[in-house]
Amino acid sequence: MKSTARPRRTVAASLVGVAALVLSGCGSESDGAGAAGSVSLGFVNGANTHFHTCLLKSVEQTAKAEGATVYTANSKQDAGTELSNIEDMIARNVDALIVQTVNVDALEGDIAKAKSAGIPIYLTSVATDDMSDVLGVAKVDLKKVGGLDAGWIEKDAAGKDVKVGIVAGAPGAASDLLVGGFTDALPSTAKVVANQPGMFNPAKAQDVAENMIQANPDLDYAFVANEEMAFAVRKAFDAAGAKDVKIVTVNGTEDGLAAVKSGSLSATVANSAMTIGQTAVKNTIGLLDKDKDVDKIANIPLVLVTEGNVSEAPQYCPK
Repeated sequence: MKSTARPRRTVAASLVGVAALVLSGCGSESDGAGAAGSVSLGFVNGANTHFHTCLLKSVEQTAKAEGATVYTANSKQDAGTELSNIEDMIARNVDALIVQTVNVDALEGDIAKAKSAGIPIYLTSVATDDMSDVLGVAKVDLKKVGGLDAGWIEKDAAGKDVKVGIVAGAPGAASDLLVGGFTDALPSTAKVVANQPGMFNPAKAQDVAENMIQANPDLDYAFVANEEMAFAVRKAFDAAGAKDVKIVTVNGTEDGLAAVKSGSLSATVANSAMTIGQTAVKNTIGLLDKDKDVDKIANIPLVLVTEGNVSEAPQYCPK
């Protein structure tokens, strides 16, 4: 495997000062973080949902176990902030960057900026069309995730004409892939009557759901882009007397599995944030080591979870 070694850079003190204001480092010399030859990683997270919180915890815990230093930043669903965070990580002179992007289109600039500084980028959740300038990816096949939920609806509807509503996330990255995979896999008998973004915000999702059920009181199914929003959508539907609307969603959190088991949610697709974080850190470190054979693209396992197989879902969040 080709070495990713690079020359060390001298960083202006003013840049380091700026970075210190917005980034938090985890790890200590006793963890191996200050040891000669240890790896330093920058992790740029995309938001503050439960998924992102669990992903952060997994990255931090795995880095500590691997004897690496990790500096973290959050882009809060803003592509401009993401690029600024990457620039701050460059100022820290990290060995590699792990990025949970907020917008696939913004990655081109992110990757170019890091490449010009000699710092490889490892992606989580989504891959770019051209992976030549990327160190690797812990990939969640988000189109497949949406397709699994659509497949459940097709099976449950059993050929009947049905109406479907979509509460998407934030436009630009994971949500677009999820929704695209879902709509592409729906049967011809399923008509999408509403498709609005909930912005991965439960309060926003509840407002969207209230308007959706008012405009479509005969709705049969709803696809919601994560479980946090799905709980709010369930609340809105129940308050409107639409308890029979079946909700399919994404994540596989502890609360999500409990909701599937109780019947509040009909199905969810488990894609463990813990597994994504562990894979990202271990594979980044492995790919930096020219003597190790590590897959550039690591596909994260997916499980369609229904009431009958809740016990098969992987652990979602580190303890």
